Amino acid sequence: MLSINPKDIPTAKLHGYLLGAVAPRPIAFASTIDADGNPNLSPFSFFNVFGANPPIMIFSPARSVRDNKTKHTLDNAEETKEVVVNVVNYDIVQQMSLSSTMYPKGVNEFVKAGFTMLPSDEVKPFRVAESPVQFECKVKDIIYTGEEGGAGNLIVCEVVKLHINEAVLAEDGSIDQHKIDLVARAGGSYYSRARDGFFEIPKPLSTLGIGVDQIPAEIRNSNVLTGNNLGMLGNVEQLPSEEAVNNFAKEHAHFVGVSTEKKHTFAQEYLQNNDVESAWKVLLIK
Repeated sequence: MLSINPKDIPTAKLHGYLLGAVAPRPIAFASTIDADGNPNLSPFSFFNVFGANPPIMIFSPARSVRDNKTKHTLDNAEETKEVVVNVVNYDIVQQMSLSSTMYPKGVNEFVKAGFTMLPSDEVKPFRVAESPVQFECKVKDIIYTGEEGGAGNLIVCEVVKLHINEAVLAEDGSIDQHKIDLVARAGGSYYSRARDGFFEIPKPLSTLGIGVDQIPAEIRNSNVLTGNNLGMLGNVEQLPSEEAVNNFAKEHAHFVGVSTEKKHTFAQEYLQNNDVESAWKVLLIK
């Protein structure tokens, strides 16, 4: 195990460790405007949503590690107190990357990256028309964490209006995660295309799971089943009835009389297909 005191290594190296380990990160494609009306557009992966009532987003244009300069986005947010946060999907990721180039102040990244400037309703900065979701925001606060290169500047934004491309909506009106096709930032030059890595885990709050501690010791101490497997088994409200297990055994006679290790292996195969009920039935066959 490599153990590091952050004060003992260069900021650039620490920066790399942080970004490589805390990933993937959502991207705030931030549109701002300066006091003279010049648009600016830049992506930031120090970003997330922090509340819904009021709707709050925070992103951080950190000081440059290389030369300690502040980003134009920060300067503009200080001047005008307005920003549009656009989300980034796979269709615009290459253009988004291009816009992150350190162009001189006054250069319009919308133009450089080939994006369409869409007027906002409640704030002055433009929206990215090609982005599937755009959040018009008022800057509520800016929290400065330091004055040296690499220091973060947390821009606290309240969403005053949001715009959603109907093409990314599901039939029930919610955002379809496959249709929106978001991308996220990882370490180095890596990105993650979210929809290609999707898997579902039932929320524990939706059911009162029995918990791993209530799983019989023989199963809990298995040499086959993993921690994730046990987590799935523990997230059921109740075990299958004896009648259900017996009926399952009659339909799957090849599970009867096998060794504990084989039984656990069969159960694991069901878990890999998200069939927790059948996994439990296999494990409870006597």
